[in-house]
Formats: sequence, C-alpha cells, structure tokens
Amino acid sequence: MNSPLNIFRRQKKEVDPSLARPKGVHQILEEQIDSSLHEFNRSNIGLFMSALAAGLEIGFSVLFMGTIYTLFGGVLSPESLKLALALCYPLGFIFVIIGRSELFTEHTALAILPVLNGSVTLRDLFKLWGLIYLGNIIGGYIFSFILSELGTKIGFISDQAIYHMAHELINYSSSTIFVSALFAGWMMGLLGWLLTSSQDTLSRIFLIIMVTTIIGITGLHHCVVGSIEVFTGFITSPDISLFDYGRFQLWATFGNAIGGTVFVAILKYSHVRFN
Repeated sequence: MNSPLNIFRRQKKEVDPSLARPKGVHQILEEQIDSSLHEFNRSNIGLFMSALAAGLEIGFSVLFMGTIYTLFGGVLSPESLKLALALCYPLGFIFVIIGRSELFTEHTALAILPVLNGSVTLRDLFKLWGLIYLGNIIGGYIFSFILSELGTKIGFISDQAIYHMAHELINYSSSTIFVSALFAGWMMGLLGWLLTSSQDTLSRIFLIIMVTTIIGITGLHHCVVGSIEVFTGFITSPDISLFDYGRFQLWATFGNAIGGTVFVAILKYSHVRFN
C-alpha cells in the first residue's frame, strides 16, 4: 500500500547511507584541497571578476547595518542596538558564500592547503590571494561610493550611521586591530571547514549566520567588510583620515590572513596528516 508513511520508509532506505553519516576529517581535508585546486586552475579574469562580485555583494551587510542604525539608533539602548547590528552582519556573507563568489578571508585557510601538500607553489598562492584580495577591495570601494551617494540622498543611511560604523573599527591601537583581526580570520577559516562538512544549504546558512554574528557582536575586524565601513566613513567624514583607513586595512589584512592560515589551515592539516 502506497501510504505516505510507506513511501517515506521506502525513500529512506534508498538514500545513500554515506549522506546520513558525518564526514570524517580526512574527507573534509581532501574536499577542501580539491576545491582549492579548482580555484588555482581558474582563469585570472574569472577569479578576479568573482572576487569583485564578492566585494560588492558583501557590502549589503554594511547597507543593512547602516539602515538599522539610522532607523533605531536613537530608540534602542546601546546594548540592544549592538545586538541588532550584529544580526544584520551575516547578510552579505550569505550572498557571497552561498552564491559561490570568492572572498579573501575564506581563501586564507583554503588556498594554503595545496601548498602544504606540495600541489602548488607559494608563488601560485600569493598570486591567487592577490587577485582575490584586489577584487574584493575594489568591489568594496565601488559599493562605498554608491552607498555614500545613494544612501544619504535617499535617506536610508545617515552620515551619523556611517561615521559610527567606521569609528567602531578604527578607535583602537594597531596591535589591538591585528589581534582582533586574527580572531576574525581564525573564525572565517573555521567557517570554511564547517561548511565543507555540512550536507545541505540550510545547514550552511545556519553556520554562516552563527559564525558571522559572533564576529559582528564582538566587533572583530574583517578586512573586507571593515574596508567598506571605514572607506565609506573616510569619503563622507572629515574626521576619518586616509591614515586611519590605511592603518585599519593593513593590520586587519595581516591579522585575517595569519588567523586563517596558522590557526586553521596549518593546524587542521597537521592534525589530519599526522594522525
């Protein structure tokens, strides 16, 4: 009898049993290496355009946060406002990661794995990083100019919101920005590892929201999202200088890169290969 319950039971038996089991660490590592090698084999223009798209798409996190601050900045308590902005933070990451665009902080951990197993050279690695980073930053600059013109003229983002987001990132010493960015890069590398182990899109979206909300609520420094926040502040506020932007960008980039490379790629690779 083809009742719904019998159909469900029959379909459950036909499902590949490997899909019901969690992936082992060796399988995750091999999948990450295969995925990274695919990126190394892409054309330079294709890789750059994908990174440019990521730099534009991730800007929607900044747009969402700025809009919420503009609407509720004078209504919510500082603690509630910080939580609200943190919940806005994952939007751009969902667009980028689920949409398969290339984000630098994902590739700091991912791209070094083929170097560790001898499949590619350090020169290839720096070339890949450079293309993705350049595309992300240029895309972010374009989004910043659009946001500074459109947002303030239409009124969905105020100058105060832009200044607040930028000031929250630059009001620290260089060493503090570096350590903060190191933690953010560490978490982004772990996110890439977790995404490879997940089985479906909903699980991936949940992981993206969970990890990036933590980055947002703790105020950790991300060199791509933060670049849009601080650069938009620079072009709209005389109180934020080019030096402020450059100092943030330098230490946030180094911190993100080292966090993902050392605390995820090298540790995970060593854990699996020498197990």
